[in-house]
Amino acid sequence: MADYYETLGVDRAASDDEIKKAYRKLSRKYHPDIAGPEFEDKFKEVNNAYEVLSDPDKRRMYDQGVDPNNPNAGGFGGFSNMGDMGDIFGQFFGGAFGGGTSGPVPRTQPGRDALASASIDLRTAVFGGTAHVRINTFSLCQECSGAGTSNGAQPTTCPDCNGQGFRQKVVRTMLGQMMTSAPCERCEGHGTVINNPCPSCMGHGRVRTTRNVGVTVPAGINDNSRLRLANQGEVGEGGGAAGDLYVDVHIRADKQFTRDGDDLHCWIQVPMSWAVLGHDLTIDTFDGQQTISVPAGCQPEDTVTIKGLGVTRMRQSDERGDLVAHVAVQVPTKLSDSERALMEQFAASHDADASHVAQSSRPSVTGSKKGFFSKLKDALS
Repeated sequence: MADYYETLGVDRAASDDEIKKAYRKLSRKYHPDIAGPEFEDKFKEVNNAYEVLSDPDKRRMYDQGVDPNNPNAGGFGGFSNMGDMGDIFGQFFGGAFGGGTSGPVPRTQPGRDALASASIDLRTAVFGGTAHVRINTFSLCQECSGAGTSNGAQPTTCPDCNGQGFRQKVVRTMLGQMMTSAPCERCEGHGTVINNPCPSCMGHGRVRTTRNVGVTVPAGINDNSRLRLANQGEVGEGGGAAGDLYVDVHIRADKQFTRDGDDLHCWIQVPMSWAVLGHDLTIDTFDGQQTISVPAGCQPEDTVTIKGLGVTRMRQSDERGDLVAHVAVQVPTKLSDSERALMEQFAASHDADASHVAQSSRPSVTGSKKGFFSKLKDALS
């Protein structure tokens, strides 16, 4: 027999509030619309456990050794005495042995959680902001305020089941004639009927609507993060409390910057002369235009870092990462006669003794960082 207390993660002496709280937490966690279809079986287990433990009669029956959801799986080994037989059979056979039933099903039920996705740009991820999602879900019926009835009328007692929510009938079994009970078809187990249902919701207390929801996006949010908006999900039957809305946030690729953790990276192309001689230039950032200095003798893929212009740190909102500019040097493909003469003069002066190229499995690092462009600068100075 399944251990429903273990399924919900509560003690056998747990109160009704503790059981309800555990159920709501797990039903959100394993809801197929949120966790994925692979958790459907786990979601059913949680619901089965709550169905039994939330009902006083079923819980007492379960504690005595029989699973009300699967009576054939249980035995009679868990009965403390034969006096329990009346309660057990009362659950199965609607009071034939003196037991009771769970009673009518409340019309008001809690709503399910909803899932949506939002796409934001990188700037919003850096500074935070508001995203808007459009969801199609159940909302409270405004005409009847969730009551389900027209013109303020009240539901009336079901004449078929006299408000009990179930009907009894006699069936023949191998043990003889026994009384069984089943939900009343007329009132669907509620014990009451709505004679004048609200024309907007047809007695359900909720209507399907499409609405826009503003989502506050925190600064520094990561791609594929999930945000929770309490009570923004589906309104339950009978105007029951709304579930939560979960929003998956995706960050669109940016044309100028790439994110790496809390840092932003960009690539700037500079003329060869700027890399050789050094140069101040202006680049665009999310904080406006900033001036950076390309140092003389700058090598391809050298970087220039601007502190504090990166992404806001999630847990330290007053701090930000860095902006790192990678330098790409543009080597001219066409030279004038005078430019070629200068380059040939440099080659004759600097590379006359060159007979082979250095080859290694990794970039060469020396104490002096002078490369081709810094040596060219020295030669032309």
